[in-house]
Amino acid sequence: MNERYDGLLMVMIGVVAILLLSWRLNRWLMSPASSQLPGVPINERIQDHPAIELMEQEGFEVIGGKVKINLTFDTDELPLYSRLFIDYVVTDGRGDLYLVKLSRERKHLDWTGSGIRDRLMPFMLMYPECAGLLYIDMNENVVRRVTMDWSDEEWVGNDE
Repeated sequence: MNERYDGLLMVMIGVVAILLLSWRLNRWLMSPASSQLPGVPINERIQDHPAIELMEQEGFEVIGGKVKINLTFDTDELPLYSRLFIDYVVTDGRGDLYLVKLSRERKHLDWTGSGIRDRLMPFMLMYPECAGLLYIDMNENVVRRVTMDWSDEEWVGNDE
């Protein structure tokens, strides 16, 4: 009599396991695809640069070198191509990731809200898992940490 119950118990456990697996598989298949890029790109080749020493003095560890991100914009007439560059990827003592942009002579950054928005926000939107962005001004030997926060305020019309 016990053997019959053992067999029945094994069948019930098998049915529960099959139901659980099919439910998880269905949930995985029906979940929306991620609209973000897959993780922060890490280039293991790190070229030597004076900025590395500056970042290390500030407590950051360089874990990735220069990365090119290719972009394609589909328009009505033809596709348009562009690219963005990340100079380094670093981590701080807590393990937070930061993207790094180096200052360029030809591309001066205005330290205003709109200047930062136009030049640096695309990187923070592409990789929201990063804690922020480091902007390194080699002329002034300074590392500036840039983070972004959303305002709850909505603008619905005139500023009267």
